[in-house]
Amino acid sequence: MTGKHPLNKYSEEEIVFVFALESEAAEEFKNYNCLFTGIGKLSAAYVLTKYIEHTKPSLIVNLGSAGSSRFKKGEVICCTTFIQRDMDVRGLGFQQYETPLSDIPVVLEYGMNLPGLPQGVCGTGDKFEMNHLSGDYTVIDMEAYALALIAMKESIPFLCLKYISDGADGLAADDWNVHVHKAAKAFKEVLF
Repeated sequence: MTGKHPLNKYSEEEIVFVFALESEAAEEFKNYNCLFTGIGKLSAAYVLTKYIEHTKPSLIVNLGSAGSSRFKKGEVICCTTFIQRDMDVRGLGFQQYETPLSDIPVVLEYGMNLPGLPQGVCGTGDKFEMNHLSGDYTVIDMEAYALALIAMKESIPFLCLKYISDGADGLAADDWNVHVHKAAKAFKEVLF
């Protein structure tokens, strides 16, 4: 691995690049060890867990598209803080984002920082956000929290980079369809 970042201490064989969709990797990552989980927390958790069961990587790198009302389309953001944005059991007296009766942290802080990239707080949920109003998170995706939690529980270093494909607003669906195909090239420029 070449470049000027923390990935230098890992060989290519030790790293798994985790994407939700093949379109986020495109042809740019065809020669690397890639895992495609499908969309959403459940699918991401299942596929990564099965992978780790058979092949325990030395580093998990989550790359994917995300929305943001704070960052500009086309930016690559490094996330080391994660919130499960659709967990809401306040009606039973729990804190927003808290998973009841578990040791799962409300705010999960786990992951490597990639110097030179803006930092974001990733709000993960099983809903495509088209009306982002929360100030609790600055990047919106559908898989990263689950992947970060598994990496933490398995004591595997984790790097999460998100390509901002849309503004998490009324134009999000159209913007995502246009910009998701640009993610792979942006990730490759940052990583290699």
